[in-house]
Amino acid sequence: MKRIARLILVNVFGWKIIGDFPDFKKSVLIFAPHTSYYDGLFGKLYMMKVGVHYKFLSKKELFRFPLKYFFRAYGSIPVDGSSKYINQIVELFLDSPELHILISPEGQLAKTDRWKKGFYYMATKAKVPIVVGYMDYTKKEIGVKGIIEDIGNFNEAMLKINNMYKDVKGKYPENFALDKRLSK
Repeated sequence: MKRIARLILVNVFGWKIIGDFPDFKKSVLIFAPHTSYYDGLFGKLYMMKVGVHYKFLSKKELFRFPLKYFFRAYGSIPVDGSSKYINQIVELFLDSPELHILISPEGQLAKTDRWKKGFYYMATKAKVPIVVGYMDYTKKEIGVKGIIEDIGNFNEAMLKINNMYKDVKGKYPENFALDKRLSK
């Protein structure tokens, strides 16, 4: 599967894979910019290529017949918009020997300059690092920008994340903004 995923991602679509995925058993993996549904396809191929066991979060409203079967097979977990899902994910981390939760910190395809904080709370409560993944459509790069293991302070973590994403371009760059609450 890894060879096929690499063949499709690199040879067919022309993406470059940048950075090694860290050798962690568990993490919250954030991916940005998220401006297109194509991000899911390229992200899936990347995750298959690196061979990481992951789940990603989707709105529970998407889990209606017949789409619910597709989303579950694709690795998605239904969540509601409340903060209850954070504890659900923390329980998953505690019950799993190996798990990476993939999430878009923007929380939507539309432009927003107030990112969701759920990924940070999941990581702190589960005591797992945050892996900062990215897709840059201008450079056709996909991979890991960095790792945040010291997650004790939200503002410091977000400043690091904003700095890592400052020059990354999504498929629709006009639909991406950094979290403006913490930019310098």
